[in-house]
Amino acid sequence: MKITYLGHATLLVEINNKKILFDPFITGNELASDIDVETLKVDYVFVTHGHQDHVLDVEAILKNNPDATLVSNFEIISWFGEKGIQGHPMNHGGKYSFDFGTAKYVNAIHSSVLPDGSNGGNPGGFVIYDESNCIYIAGDTALTKDMELIPLTCPKLDIAVLPIGDNFTMGYEDAAIASDFVGCDQVLGYHYDTFPPIKIDKTTAVEHFESKGKKLLLPGIGESINI
Repeated sequence: MKITYLGHATLLVEINNKKILFDPFITGNELASDIDVETLKVDYVFVTHGHQDHVLDVEAILKNNPDATLVSNFEIISWFGEKGIQGHPMNHGGKYSFDFGTAKYVNAIHSSVLPDGSNGGNPGGFVIYDESNCIYIAGDTALTKDMELIPLTCPKLDIAVLPIGDNFTMGYEDAAIASDFVGCDQVLGYHYDTFPPIKIDKTTAVEHFESKGKKLLLPGIGESINI
């Protein structure tokens, strides 16, 4: 499994020769100006919730990848369906076997309104796994005891992707607690630095994790890690 950080909460996960793009917000992020949306090749686009900073580039990317599948909750799939984009709807607690492996849609505590004010349904996160690897992508969320259900219902995590920017989501202190809840000491932090309210001191965040015996990965935009 290969994970490439594309800025904010956008990730490209490569698993079993399939490319899964999460929450594409690239053209609206000046920090990701080196990423070319037009050349991104994907097989799936997964969306955790309806906010603009998670759905901005969905249409453009799917237009350039007409065979790709959109995966999200029922309300978001229905909203894009009215734009002529069909997808695979899921809801909390459900899992589905795709050609890359299994995806489970799990709980998140946040809000979810689509750019035009439409109901975005309830926000969520995804656990993606196959026979060898398992990754939890939390989406935008507060710290929640529901995270303790993940190690009870999913394979052991290799890495947890957690928001650390505070203000709109949990900060890095709560993310360290979340890593205990999900049973994974290796965390990739995201949803930070994009806007002034979520700028953080990265050195302090990394040191906080180290003080807890954990590892916080903060790859640069366009940088990849292999699991």
